[in-house]
Amino acid sequence: MPTCSFHIQEEEKTTSLRFLLNSRMWTIRRCLLLAALVVMVSHNAMLAPVDPKKQKVEEEEAEAETNKEESQDTGLHYDSYLQEVVRVLETDPEFKKKLQEADIEDIKSGKLSAELNLVAHNVRSQLDELKRTEVTRLRKLQRVRMDMQNGRNGLHQGDLRDVRKMYEEFNHVDHSNPRSFEEEDLNKLIQAVVQDLENYDQKRHLEFKRYEMVKEHQRREKLNQLNEEERKKEQERYEEMQRKHKDHPKMNHPGSKDQLEEVWEADGLDKQDFNPKAFFGMHDTNSDGLLDTMELEALFSKELDKVYKEGNEEDDLREMEEERARMRRHVLKEVDANKDSMVSFNEFLDATKRKEFEQPEEDTFEPLDDTDFFTEEELEEFEQQLAKEAEELRIKEVDLARQRVEHQQKRQQLQQVVQMSQEQEQQQPVEAGAPGDQADVVAETNQAAAGQDAAPAEVAEHASDGEGGQPAEVHEPEVAVAADAVAVGGNLPPEGQAGEEHAQPQEAQQL
Repeated sequence: MPTCSFHIQEEEKTTSLRFLLNSRMWTIRRCLLLAALVVMVSHNAMLAPVDPKKQKVEEEEAEAETNKEESQDTGLHYDSYLQEVVRVLETDPEFKKKLQEADIEDIKSGKLSAELNLVAHNVRSQLDELKRTEVTRLRKLQRVRMDMQNGRNGLHQGDLRDVRKMYEEFNHVDHSNPRSFEEEDLNKLIQAVVQDLENYDQKRHLEFKRYEMVKEHQRREKLNQLNEEERKKEQERYEEMQRKHKDHPKMNHPGSKDQLEEVWEADGLDKQDFNPKAFFGMHDTNSDGLLDTMELEALFSKELDKVYKEGNEEDDLREMEEERARMRRHVLKEVDANKDSMVSFNEFLDATKRKEFEQPEEDTFEPLDDTDFFTEEELEEFEQQLAKEAEELRIKEVDLARQRVEHQQKRQQLQQVVQMSQEQEQQQPVEAGAPGDQADVVAETNQAAAGQDAAPAEVAEHASDGEGGQPAEVHEPEVAVAADAVAVGGNLPPEGQAGEEHAQPQEAQQL
């Protein structure tokens, strides 16, 4: 693959992956809120009441903004169901109030789910309809999946096992009761979101690791296709790009005072006036009293800009997003006391008072440039897996080619059968008409015989018509010949042959 084409494809992949990762950042932010099903009370929640009309307008604007945010797919396969359940629950004023006052641990433990029995009847009806729709969707999804795996429609012995697997995989609903939304459904939905959030970083890291191994595998495959001189030049070019990438200003420790002061300066403020309370308020963009995933990772953009430049061949934006996530995880590890994957106002202030805030330990965070993404053993195992997958694809390709040939042969055979059937249908009327033609010949012969039977009477009546007063001689052999022909199913003698036989006695008589 040419170098330019290779990097163009990598840039396209990077752009798509960056969009996906940004969408997943929204996923984390939305899911953290929806998993808790609560808007956490911020440090300034107890404000003076505002004008009711103004408050109504602000609520409508906030709802429109929320709907806009919800329109973005969170990445969960039950995203639509999750958002609709939250929307319906929030239409009940009493339940919404309990959501605002609930503790996140009470929600995770299922304590809040017991309040579901107190919601209005119309809310429960809407939830019931949502669940029935979701159960129907999951069943159709599993049926399509089984049909694709089996290569055909219909049940087989493994279907029950597949259905049990569906219940385990699609565990955000209570499958034992597919008709109504109950307390257990809310519990399962919360637990499913919490579990997905806990596994998110691990899954994302494994995806990144695979991405790096694929990139290295493609680079080595490309080198193997070059001659010795071209291989040397390509290796030198690769090493030069690595050197250029690592030639950048030193990055500050994530979450340290130096790092946050640079963000403060980027906001247009004097570094000497750094204030943790004001800093938190400026970067808590949704004013919920928490720095969520999106808000935390936005703090690291200044540091990442030192290392990664969009458009530079040596800078991989997928690696930039991985570095951003690693910074977030490091800050949460040091600051997030209640392990809810967010930083509260009090947690942030407590962190700024520690000694590590001004003098962080350098060995507690290792930049991505100094990290090995994988070992040679892992890469070798991965390449073996790729070879196995390639062989499986080759076998499938051969099998599909064989099936294609068989299909074409069956199609040709079917066309031949159809053609023969059409030809037989066209020949049937002709064959059916043959006996009718023979019957017409027999009928004509019988009429001719009947005419000969009447001939003696006419001859007797006109006997004087003969020469010498003798009756004219009647020749009956012609009738006998016709009768014999009819009796054996044959045809009459050709026209003219009987005439010749009849003419011979007349000539003999004249002589």
